[in-house]
Formats: sequence, structure tokens, C-alpha cells
Amino acid sequence: MAGVDLNLLVALDALLAERHVTRAARRLGLSQPATSHALARLRALLGDPLLVRGAGGALVATARAEALVPRLRQALDAVRAALQGDPPFDPATARASFRISTGDYAELVLLPALMRRIAREAPGVDLWVVTSADEAAALASGSIDCLLAPRRAGTTPGPGTYQRPLFTETFTCLVRRGHPAAAQRLTLARYAALDHLLIAPRGTPGSFVDDALAERGKQRRVALAVPHFLVAPHVVATTDLILTVASRVAAAVAGPLDLVTVPPPVELPGFAMALYWHERRHHDPAQRWLRGLIAEVAAAA
Repeated sequence: MAGVDLNLLVALDALLAERHVTRAARRLGLSQPATSHALARLRALLGDPLLVRGAGGALVATARAEALVPRLRQALDAVRAALQGDPPFDPATARASFRISTGDYAELVLLPALMRRIAREAPGVDLWVVTSADEAAALASGSIDCLLAPRRAGTTPGPGTYQRPLFTETFTCLVRRGHPAAAQRLTLARYAALDHLLIAPRGTPGSFVDDALAERGKQRRVALAVPHFLVAPHVVATTDLILTVASRVAAAVAGPLDLVTVPPPVELPGFAMALYWHERRHHDPAQRWLRGLIAEVAAAA
């Protein structure tokens, strides 16, 4: 069948449905001679007359043609369905699994609300949150569906990657209730003199806080550095350490752990969170639903 004009299959479907060349031509939007020519080509291709004169001169299908009808229509229906694209995604009835790559921050700030929405609106949807050593490769290969990460101004994790800004984050300080720093205005000198807790995912000293202090001729003592967000607020709750942390993280943990937020005495640079995905997932209805849901949750965070 190599080199076969697939338009002939559409012509054959019309001819077998109408059993009349002129009516088939109208159905196809072709002239009567063009439709007759298509029938001649089909007869040569299939080695069968397909339509012959019956009683009264009407065209009737041969046995070969009758056998072709159900298979031909099934094939054409499959082609039409493929060309129409993916069916709409119905979260209420869908069974689907998504993989999101992100870190502790987005897990703490976005996951609880995201899972509440999924449980309510898409009970058959599962979510796997992973970390990726090579985010660009993971997006390109499809091993992850999207990435939640700080926005890289003017860049993306890799070629063919889209990004959607979600929100801008600021910083605040957390101390235990009753901490001396919460009793009076926190000055730069007092802030620098306190023992600090640092969240250092890569285990390296120094941060934007230290840079801001150094610009003002100050430095601080980091009494404890931890790699994850999870333990830091619990340590703050039972010690006199002060933690400079993202404001949304502070809002999430302050109430349950009875912590107090204190404005930092120095202006600190914030960061923007963004959602990234690869062009291979760009038009998928299920992926578009997930990205829209994440954006809605982030807007309310």
C-alpha cells in the first residue's frame, strides 16, 4: 500500500455509502468526472469492480466492497479522531499521575493547598513530587511534567522550555514567643549580635543576609546550619536562635509552633517563583489543567 493516496479511502467511503457516483461527488465536493476517476483508480488498486450494475441499473456493492465497509469506516474514524487532537481533560473523572520537581520551599508553601484542591476537584489524580539533578534534561525527556523553582531572570532551565511567573517572595525573621528580639524593635546591631539559624541546602557558608550585613559593616554568627526547611522552625521554637526565612514559610509555621515574626532591620532581596514546563507538554489538556491549578493555588498563597 506504499504510495497510496489516502484521499482514495475517503472517496471509497462516500461511494459505498451513496452507491451513486453523482451523489458521492456532491458529498466529497468533487466533480462527477473526478469521482469517476477515483472509482477507476480504486478498482485498479484493489483488483475488484467494487460497484456494479444491479437490477434496474442501480449500482450495488460487490462482496469485496461489502466486506471493506466496516473496516474502512473504523480506519477513517480513527484517523479523524487522531487529527482532532486529544479529548478534553475532565479532572472529576480522570485517572492520571503527574510528576513535579521542586524543593522544600514550594512543598511547604504550595503542596497543602494544592492537594486540597486535587482531593476536591480531581480525586483520581496522583501527584509525585521529586527532585531532579538535571532539571533541563528531566523536562526534555518527560521524566517530570513541570518544575517549580525560583525564577531565573531572562533564562529558562533549557531549550524548548516555557515559564510562568507565579509570585514574588519576601523575607522575615522568626523567633520563639518570649524571645528578647520580639519585645522591642529589632535594630541592625541587635540583629547582628543574635545567634542565627541558617538554612543552607548546599551546605555552604554565607548567604544574601551575610552580604547585606557586610555592606553595612556587620557580620553575624551562624550557630546552626541545616539543609532543609523542615527542622529549622522546630529548633527556633525551643531555642534563642533567630531564623531569617521566606515570609510564606513563616506564615505557614508560626501559628502551629507559636512563633513570632519580626521584620528584618535590613532590606533583603526577594525572589520570584515560577512554573516551568517543556514544549512537549505544552498543548496536552491534562498538563494545561495541572498548570492552571498550580497557578491558581500560587496566586492565593
